[in-house]
This record gives sequence, C-alpha cells and structure tokens, in this order.
Amino acid sequence: MAKNHTRKYLQIQGFNLDDDALAEIGQWMRWPYVFCASILAVGVALASPGIIWTLSAIAIATVFLPSHPFNYVYNYGVRHLTGTCPLPQGTVQGKFSCGVGGVWLVGTGAAFFTGATTVGYVSGGVMVAMATLVATTHVCIPSMIYNAFFERKQTQPA
Repeated sequence: MAKNHTRKYLQIQGFNLDDDALAEIGQWMRWPYVFCASILAVGVALASPGIIWTLSAIAIATVFLPSHPFNYVYNYGVRHLTGTCPLPQGTVQGKFSCGVGGVWLVGTGAAFFTGATTVGYVSGGVMVAMATLVATTHVCIPSMIYNAFFERKQTQPA
C-alpha cells in the first residue's frame, strides 16, 4: 500500500516511475526537500534573511535548471556510493513549486530583514511545514495546485 501512495504522490509531482525505479530511487526523490526543509528550519529559527535568501535563490534557480541543484549533488556524488540510478530531471510541477517557494522566501527574508519578525516566523513556519510534508510523505501542495489549475496529472515519462 505504501508503494501505491508513493507512486500517487510522485505522479502528482509529475514523475511516472516504473516499479523498478520506484523501488530503487523512490526514497531518494525526497533528497532536495529534506535539505530545503532542514536549511529553512535553521534560517527561520535564527531569523536569518541571509540563509533564507540563499535558499530562495536555490529555489528560483530550480525553475531554470533541468533539475533541482541538490539533485546534482545526489546524481554526481551520492548515487555512486548508494549504487542507485540518477534522479530524473525536474518537472513543470516541481519548477512551479520551487518558483512559488522562492518568491515566498524572498518575502520571508524581507520580513526578518525589516524587523517584522512575527510575519517572518509565521511565513517561514508555513514554508517549513510544507517542505517537511513533501520531505516526509511526498505530498506536495503546490504540485496539487498546479495540477488543479492546469489540469495536468503526469508530465514525465518513466
């Protein structure tokens, strides 16, 4: 049953992995979100515009790159240690999600920078919760919103 949920939520993100790929890299598909959630949690806890804006730049870069920058670390390093195949290129859902997140983080960093710490903590807390959700369950709310708006279910072949 868990495999079916993982497949479903990855399909919502635009990935269509066959059984072999799902078994091999399904857990690794969380890689960028674990890093994003962790770095963001530190940035929010420290009320650090610098950390948050750096993460924002990474998220916005994802919109323009074939894959998330953290996926390159996995694809060119970690996967050779784990003996697994590379993570697939990004999807339009992922690019949309990172674009929305990147803009959101610009605002969150600005809130901390200007002294609006309550706004920064609330805004940052929402983003930490959303990043943690996708990092732990593959449930990506911005991907769901993208699919509902553009009526897309799957965009990337296996």
